[in-house]
Amino acid sequence: MRNVPGRDQGAEPPEPAEGAEGPHQRALGETLIEVRAAAGASIGMLYLPDPTGRVLHLAMTLGLARELALPWSRVVVDDSIPVADAVREGRFVWLGGQEETARRYPRLGLVLPYDFALAAAPLVPDPPSAAEPTGAGLVLLWPGSHAAHLTDRERDAVDSACGRLANHLRRAADAGCPVRAPAHPVMLRPLPPPTPGPAEAAAAMAFIHRLPGGNCALDLNGTITFITAEAAEMLGTPVSRLRGALPWEALPWMDTPAIEDHYRAAVISRMPGSFTAATPTGRSLRFDLYPDDTGISVRIIPVTTDEPVPPVAPTAVPAEPSPSRATALYQLMHLAAALTEAVHARDVVDQAADMLVPALGAQALALLVAEEQRLRIVGFRGYTAELMALYDGIPLGVHTASTHGLRTGRPLFFANTEELAAAFPEVVIGDGMAAWTFLPLIASGRPIGTLILAYARPHTFVPGERAILTSLAGLIAQALDRARLYDSTQQLAHSLQTGLLPRALPVVPHLEVAARYLPAAHGLDIGGDFYDLIRIDDTTVAAAIGDVQGHNVTAAALMGQVRTAVHAGAGAPPEEVLARTNRLLTDLEPGLFTSCVYAHIDLAGHTVRLASAGHPPPLLRHAGGPAKMLNLPPGLLLGIDPDASYTAVEIPFEPGTLLALYTDGLVEVPGEDLENGIAAVAARITATDDRHPAHMLADDLIGRASGGAPRTDDIALLLLRFVQEERHT
Repeated sequence: MRNVPGRDQGAEPPEPAEGAEGPHQRALGETLIEVRAAAGASIGMLYLPDPTGRVLHLAMTLGLARELALPWSRVVVDDSIPVADAVREGRFVWLGGQEETARRYPRLGLVLPYDFALAAAPLVPDPPSAAEPTGAGLVLLWPGSHAAHLTDRERDAVDSACGRLANHLRRAADAGCPVRAPAHPVMLRPLPPPTPGPAEAAAAMAFIHRLPGGNCALDLNGTITFITAEAAEMLGTPVSRLRGALPWEALPWMDTPAIEDHYRAAVISRMPGSFTAATPTGRSLRFDLYPDDTGISVRIIPVTTDEPVPPVAPTAVPAEPSPSRATALYQLMHLAAALTEAVHARDVVDQAADMLVPALGAQALALLVAEEQRLRIVGFRGYTAELMALYDGIPLGVHTASTHGLRTGRPLFFANTEELAAAFPEVVIGDGMAAWTFLPLIASGRPIGTLILAYARPHTFVPGERAILTSLAGLIAQALDRARLYDSTQQLAHSLQTGLLPRALPVVPHLEVAARYLPAAHGLDIGGDFYDLIRIDDTTVAAAIGDVQGHNVTAAALMGQVRTAVHAGAGAPPEEVLARTNRLLTDLEPGLFTSCVYAHIDLAGHTVRLASAGHPPPLLRHAGGPAKMLNLPPGLLLGIDPDASYTAVEIPFEPGTLLALYTDGLVEVPGEDLENGIAAVAARITATDDRHPAHMLADDLIGRASGGAPRTDDIALLLLRFVQEERHT
């Protein structure tokens, strides 16, 4: 929402957000003020995690306009944003300037195309070994004139502050009152400069009035806090109307994206700037901006040009504040950049709700899509789940404001309840709101759903705002259509893959079994990872695990054929099972190769016989001993040479022995040798008590693999333990 003239003017400190008071909160605020001064930074931001640890909320900010802070008030930990990277990976992030920002963080560079340096760091208690990381983060910005690197003094100040902030959070948690982010970020103010005496103040005013041209001052929110009569005369508006107002609201001819962008650039970069604009009378004025940590000083100088500047057509001032074109453009860019990274429909809903509801002054949002001739709610914000359940499933044939856009492709705007009731007299208004817009979501030329924005008070939708809202709905529609297709395709692909895996494993006396399959973390690709357990008799079982080359439907289909071939040969010696399967695959000529380990377990004879076709080596742990990698004779991948032969190895399999079969997704770590990954899994198994249930060990191994760097491969895991008593999973 736009700032209202007369508020956020700097004359009075803003009221703290709910939950922002208390000794621990004040200590955090004081530390943030101190670190900004010690590091020579211009802007400071403190992020705190939500209870789930998956979202960072902006708790406090210093030196940043409220409107500019709004889009960054909520950051998902998995986002490609500096503070998210710093907290998620536990590392210091430094961006030395605009070029580096654009290269490493394109979304940030697109939304804030200004010159600044930035540091983001996780808050880790001092000393680090004393406690776990807090999950919170610190962000500092320096002016665009800052060097490409931090000095030792600046870095020491940041590191020291991170430790102090973390210790404040830890002490608060230990005292039973953990600090949570308030509903709205607390806007801190630096210590004010010394108040001048009467003589000094009079001399300063005399100095200002002697300067040529006009002079005025803006606070960091853009509000005019001081303006000379000369400046007001040049702007053509009385001082009384300008003081306490935003320039682009008091002067409609200044409501352009270019002019407000100069203001944003000055606030973010803290660099002087200049621009020229023409008044409605055709008079050309130059505005020189000089920002610092308290606001912007502006000098206004008439400019003489050879060619007359066409006057600006007068614009009617709306009866109530609404988003300016510049503000809307800023939000549009931010939302567009965010939606390019939205993968799932849930992501689209979250991005739209987090940005549109506060930025446009709305109190509620709902996204509905057409499915099987009904409107289905895919997400909402500001409404209750009980209310949404009443509207979920409305037939498209019913004449309501929600279905209107799907039939006509045209938006609806209702400034108050009377207008809505007049248009749809048969509809009962039960959401407690006072103004609405119903925007059709149109993708590829066809309506796919409706976006509803609701306001708690009557709201006049001026023409410019209507155009902006329609554009935003178009962005959301494209992203939602793409995300729903992604979700459907991904669900279908993984249903195919998991459908080819065994639904249940056989129960074998004295054999404890645990199997896990985890799809890749990113992408629609499906792989050919598989596992199987085949009961031959009460004391004999065959186990297999493998990985078909590639990540597509062809690989998944071939995986099903490999499983069938292994089943057909089960009971024969492992070397023969692999040889038969290999001949079958080469006859099929799929163009894909498969790795596989096949194990024949004889519980009565206390032995296991294994053969490998180019697969990562199994891990074996005897009771009370360490887990060791089995160095099986390397065999050729299946599907290359029809005459390939395989060699089996027989080893003891006594009670208490654990055999771990896995695919490479479990042990692969980007930038590290495969053997190191295998050794890490072996160490984890060794550190686990022999009595630890196999299913809990499987969950632990999968959890550690999925909690590291983003995976690009599936994981299959099969654990088999010979137990005296019967335990099955």
